[in-house]
Amino acid sequence: MKLILPIAALALVLATASFRVEKDKVIVRELAVKAPFAMPKIKVPDYSKGISVNITSTGAVAGDKERNAAAIAQAIDQVNAAGGGTVVIPAGEWITKKVHLKSNVNLHLEKGATLLFSGNPADYLPAVHSSWEGMECYNYSPLIYAYECRNVAVTGEGEIKSEMDTWKQWFTRPKPHMESLKRLYNLAWNYTPVKERQMVDDTSHLRPQFIQFNRCQNVLLEGIQITNSPFWTIHLYLSKDVVIRKVKVYAKGHNNDGVDPEMSQQVLIEDCEFDQGDDAVAIKSGRNPEGWRLKTPSRNIVIRNCIVKNGHQLVAIGSELSGGIENVFVDNCTVLEGAKLNHLLYIKTNERMGGFVNNIYMQNVHSGKIDQGVLGIDTDVLYQWRTLVPTYQRKLTKISNVFMKDISTGEVKFVSRIMGQAELPVQNVKLAGIQTGKVDTTANMQQNLVGFSVTK
Repeated sequence: MKLILPIAALALVLATASFRVEKDKVIVRELAVKAPFAMPKIKVPDYSKGISVNITSTGAVAGDKERNAAAIAQAIDQVNAAGGGTVVIPAGEWITKKVHLKSNVNLHLEKGATLLFSGNPADYLPAVHSSWEGMECYNYSPLIYAYECRNVAVTGEGEIKSEMDTWKQWFTRPKPHMESLKRLYNLAWNYTPVKERQMVDDTSHLRPQFIQFNRCQNVLLEGIQITNSPFWTIHLYLSKDVVIRKVKVYAKGHNNDGVDPEMSQQVLIEDCEFDQGDDAVAIKSGRNPEGWRLKTPSRNIVIRNCIVKNGHQLVAIGSELSGGIENVFVDNCTVLEGAKLNHLLYIKTNERMGGFVNNIYMQNVHSGKIDQGVLGIDTDVLYQWRTLVPTYQRKLTKISNVFMKDISTGEVKFVSRIMGQAELPVQNVKLAGIQTGKVDTTANMQQNLVGFSVTK
């Protein structure tokens, strides 16, 4: 049955639609990105037609954390209410508490500006809808947090930095912390509503991400330097159409991945510099029931023209990948000598994850010495979870179609080490044009692998 609106009601609908279009001042442009798979164009926000609000006009004062936090929030509100534009952080150091972005807002740091985030955990309360190592919960707010936003950005030539005294104390994982992880795991396993998974107390010590875009669309991170991070540095969670460009990450702490796209799609990471304490890019899609419940693969991710100065992996896939990961393209990246890298590409999962990994491409990568190898695939990576909780349900991960070509490195222990499951072997791995320095052990080690080729 067709719904027929009266003419007056129809006019009201049209007028409302027209008003919304006029109010939104952010231009959205489409960016074509080349990849060896069908890569949709990425939508990128442009704030040139919006208003500009300097935080000094809303009350910011150097050295005053409370006034700065209030001034930034007020400037964000003004820009959002006006239909879009830029919140300007001028040159100088501005200490603040949490920053919550809104749609159509670009947080822009001018050259010489440092936005310094307090190290007091109380400054990141009340708890927000977030996640920790692939499990949704209510936790301390990420230092910069955007939830269900569109057309949102952090740009400029300035620096965002975190004080670390308290977060460093939380790097350790004593028994109370591990018991809290166990509690969260069981809450997720039992599909307990996320609102009931409150993880802020005196013992959990679940550190917040520095930047989290949670359920956002049309995201831009460009030009900034990020120094220090309590946990993962840039977390893209259930977000679409993301560009991260010319960003420098300097974070040497525990679990300081550079960028973590999790259950996110249409992502471009280019011309970035990574000098961090964990993986440069770690692609994820939820842990166990979270990935199965949310059913959102990480998909269509391009990483190109990046430099890695330090870290565990150039690109890691997993171990949280229960929602699946596919269509990843890594091109023209450089790992500097002395980076202490374990692998260029490391795919890791376990018998509890389920999910899938498919269509992973890496080419034109140059590296110094690698502590382990060019490619690692391991299907038995459980870390602390091995003894913390039992295997409630076995779900193996299908891994297929991994292609690496035109790779040159210094000394390695092996070129590839692929450890599949007997019940579900890894399928179709192709290496071409791989040149390394000295190989300490067998060049290619395989277990439960179907379809493997090496060509010059």
